[in-house]
Amino acid sequence: MRYLITLSAAALVTLATATLPAQDKGWVPLFDGKTLDGWKVGENAATFAVVDGAIVVNGPRAHLFYVGPVGNHDFKNFEFKADVMTTAGSNSGVYFHTAYQEGGWPSKGYEVQVNNSHTDPKRTAGLYGVKDNMEAPAKDGEWFTMQITVKGKHVTTSVNGKTISDYTEPDAVDRPADMKARVLSSGTFAIQGHDPKSKVLIKNIMVKPLP
Repeated sequence: MRYLITLSAAALVTLATATLPAQDKGWVPLFDGKTLDGWKVGENAATFAVVDGAIVVNGPRAHLFYVGPVGNHDFKNFEFKADVMTTAGSNSGVYFHTAYQEGGWPSKGYEVQVNNSHTDPKRTAGLYGVKDNMEAPAKDGEWFTMQITVKGKHVTTSVNGKTISDYTEPDAVDRPADMKARVLSSGTFAIQGHDPKSKVLIKNIMVKPLP
């Protein structure tokens, strides 16, 4: 009887997976909606808290890095998406191809900006300092879905399905001294806490690894 129950459960899982919409297949959650398990922050850890299924980012500068088991937290080609809500005057960001560091601004990888009304004019879904977006694609106080896709040297970002940035990294990358590591390689993701006056919420954090 135990064998039959196990077989039945497995069959149900297989059936559920088979009936998922094509766009949902291959997506893996990075955030369980309850805890920060699989994530690590150095300085100012209190900047991040989980409330009602979302990560609330509010406090002094800090960065929350994914260090969990999915992909051994090392992604090269991928699709990433998350639901985000900004509050008035807030600034944040999502890094990719980065690596854990205890403090400061991450030195490795690209930052995708999250900012719809902060005094910094560089707006949501731009590649910060590389291919900036100067027009807010979403409103404060409303959830929006931000997506990042990396395939080789090509990066695209979108908000609610609308492409915001489309960037192909040149073979020879010339960056200022403080941005020398802003190159495509591989690495993990990080969520930015920018300043105590900024409050941003993020949930439904998912990744789809690509070949």
